[in-house]
Amino acid sequence: MSRLHAPKQFLRLTGHETMLEATVNRLGPRIAPSDVLVVTSEALAKGEGFHQLEPYESLLEPVGRNTAPAIGVAAMRYRLEGIDPVMVVLPSDHLVTNVPAFQRVLAAAIDAAEDGRLVTFGITPTEPATGYGYVKAPANHGNVRPVERFKEKPDVETARAMLAEGGYFWNSGMFVWKASAILDAIRRTQPKLSALLDLMQKEAGSIAGLAAVVKKRLPEAESISIDHGVLETCGNLYLLPGDFGWSDIGSWDAIHDVSEKDADSNASQGNVVAIDCRNTLIRSETRLVAAVGLDDVTVIETSDAVLVTKRGEGQRVRSIVDELIRRSATEHITHTKVNRPWGSYTVLEEGPGFKIKRIEVRPGGRLSLQSHEHRSEHWVVVSGAATVTCDAKVSTLNPNESTYIPIGTKHRLENLGDVPLQIIEVQVGVYVGEDDIKRYDDQYGR
Repeated sequence: MSRLHAPKQFLRLTGHETMLEATVNRLGPRIAPSDVLVVTSEALAKGEGFHQLEPYESLLEPVGRNTAPAIGVAAMRYRLEGIDPVMVVLPSDHLVTNVPAFQRVLAAAIDAAEDGRLVTFGITPTEPATGYGYVKAPANHGNVRPVERFKEKPDVETARAMLAEGGYFWNSGMFVWKASAILDAIRRTQPKLSALLDLMQKEAGSIAGLAAVVKKRLPEAESISIDHGVLETCGNLYLLPGDFGWSDIGSWDAIHDVSEKDADSNASQGNVVAIDCRNTLIRSETRLVAAVGLDDVTVIETSDAVLVTKRGEGQRVRSIVDELIRRSATEHITHTKVNRPWGSYTVLEEGPGFKIKRIEVRPGGRLSLQSHEHRSEHWVVVSGAATVTCDAKVSTLNPNESTYIPIGTKHRLENLGDVPLQIIEVQVGVYVGEDDIKRYDDQYGR
């Protein structure tokens, strides 16, 4: 379900909210959505994540440079505004099942951060897990504990020894600090990054100029994680234990653990029929999935792929992605339905020399003015009204009307109406890849 162009932050894995929406909503009422700043890649923000990110202020990375530059740029954005707020830094792909408990810990962390301390949330381990990093913070006179050391993902024997010793927590990757405090920690531990942030602030001059400077300068930053690059050596890090039903949802096994189950420990979602099954997770996205007599099995169905694995083997999905990359396959990159700022398209069928799509354009949506070097296109309107630009000609097509777009022709599709537009597109050519697009004008800045 999670693809390169549609990561799990944008998926509804455990309920009606996407993971991004759930992350924002659990901050309320203390932190309003208008105070949320999302740092993410430009490609995601102008593609699959466009509509989900619309409600929030965003800083867009032209390339990924890990968490230290991302957090540094966010803190510098507030310095540009002339304010020094407490920043709550959260990954948007974590699950929290006990929101009131999370909010209590958050309030305590904000209080601790007001005096300049850097605060992280530590999750009390329930098992000697090897998929998490660990933080050691022994008990002291208060609940806010000085951090002694970090430990990267250990082997199982090391994890057991740490749990027996006590004072170790899973590293949640959640942080609370003042903008000035984290910028000072970056200055002391990563002087090159600090100098780059100072240069970006000078060149930006104001928040209005920040986006262009980030696009220009962020690629110059080294890829550095906030944990390894800054927090392990900054000397001002404190931990608050957090027992609020946390999971980083790193596998389908984790989804099963937090899902509602029947008396036989089966969790299902979608059009599923399970007979005489135990301890299963079965999820259907597009069609009936029927299972009989299965124990300890996960089955995940989407429109273009089906995963079947033993429970406990969920982390090995990464090896499937490696194999798909080796094959030059595309199933790990996009779904058959791809969301775009103007609407979406769904690939219905594809073969040598052709591709068939269903294209949906939301009211007011407007595709870029573009041309293709290797394919022609045939459009048939199914519903709504299509405004079509083909070179210098502009026309309106209604349902059951069609048009032809020759190879190399500048063209555009628009929905000027107030109802969704749906067309069927047939592409024909020697190459029908999505990268055969030359854009001349695009209102979404792609």
